[in-house]
Amino acid sequence: MNGEYSMMGSNIESGVWSKRFMVAAIVQGLLVTILTSSIVVGQMYVKPEVSRVIAFGSAGMWFTMGYIMYIAVGVIGVAVSALFYHYLEHTLIVAYRGIASYLAWAHLMMMNIGIVGATWLMMYGGYEGAKAMLPVNVGGLGLTAAEAHEVLAPLVVPIAVFIIVLVIGVIAGGIGFIVTYRNAMKSTKISK
Repeated sequence: MNGEYSMMGSNIESGVWSKRFMVAAIVQGLLVTILTSSIVVGQMYVKPEVSRVIAFGSAGMWFTMGYIMYIAVGVIGVAVSALFYHYLEHTLIVAYRGIASYLAWAHLMMMNIGIVGATWLMMYGGYEGAKAMLPVNVGGLGLTAAEAHEVLAPLVVPIAVFIIVLVIGVIAGGIGFIVTYRNAMKSTKISK
């Protein structure tokens, strides 16, 4: 019994990173649900409607790409990251320690901050840029593409910075995976 309890405690402790990433994926899923609900309800109150911005294309593509990338990376990508952590923590039964733990923290924080910052700015810019170009009779401002570019231009650098934060976080996570996996392989060779 005592050995079983010890092993269970080890498994519970070793699953901390997969749990953290699953919680982050659930939070991101909640945010995308709130965002999507707001878009649908906003159809009745916001002019121009988001559906019109999406159908317009042009600057509205920023909105579309931001929304799709948020779902793909913010929700699905974070959940898939949890599977990698789960494999190391539950299948190989190895805990993140030392530098690997710091790299996992960097992965968790930077990936989530980076994807929210980049994609939400893209959606904001896409909406505002398309709104600037749409005709006045549908709630737009009737501006030219060059004038609408002035709305989008200030967002390019902040979006790029958030993407860099995201990429650094993912790279940190990858290095943490490698470090932890190598430590697991070393301990397996030692125990044989």
